Order: sequence, then C-alpha cells, then structure tokens
Amino acid sequence: MFRLLMYLIPLALTIYAFIDCLNTPEDEAKHLPKIAWVFIILLFWIVGPIAWLAAGKQHTPPANGRTPSEWHRNHRMEYVAPDDNPEFLNSLRAENQKDEALLKDWEADLRRREEELKRREAGEEPKGD
Repeated sequence: MFRLLMYLIPLALTIYAFIDCLNTPEDEAKHLPKIAWVFIILLFWIVGPIAWLAAGKQHTPPANGRTPSEWHRNHRMEYVAPDDNPEFLNSLRAENQKDEALLKDWEADLRRREEELKRREAGEEPKGD
C-alpha cells in the first residue's frame, strides 16, 4: 500500500501542477515563460511540480485584481440568451416583415396566374395587363 502511495502522490502532484500551470495566465508566471514551466513540470517529475508551486506562480493577487472567475464575469456577453437581446428581436421582426411582404406578393401573383389559367380554360381572351 505504501509503495503505491510513493507513486500516486507524486503523480497527483504533477498532474495538479501541470493543470495549474496551463490555467495560469502568462503574465502571472514568474521567473520563466509559462512554456518553460510546463517542460520543467513534465520532465522533472517530483522537483518540477514543487518548484512550480513554490516559485513559478505569483501567489499574491495581480495588481488589477484579476482572477479567472472575475475575468469571466467581467468579459461575459451582456445578453445570455438571444431572446433577451432586443437588437436580435428587432432583427427578427424586420426579417419577419420582409418575409410576410414577399409571401403576400407571391400569393397575389399566384391568384393572378390562377385567374388567367381559369380564363384560358374557359376560352376567354386574356386581359392585357
């Protein structure tokens, strides 16, 4: 059991440090570029993750107070669903009005053609439009 823990704990630490490094913004990685930290974490199995957690990541909040949740909260779109966006709803209304006008034109043309066809079948002369 203890032999298994000797491998699982460093593996879990490596996975945690790797994911943490990938999720950390580039400007919060200290001393080295983020890609260098990724290679250190993956190549030096026990020392790399400990070095990342101890020295590679900025532990104080950044000057602008950014955290992942705050960033997403501040950069989220104003409207969550399309039916909450008045611009989108207005564009749908305008498109609907265009479609209705086009449909009315088609229906009028169809009625005209049907009347013309009935007159031809009845043997009447077509009217000059």
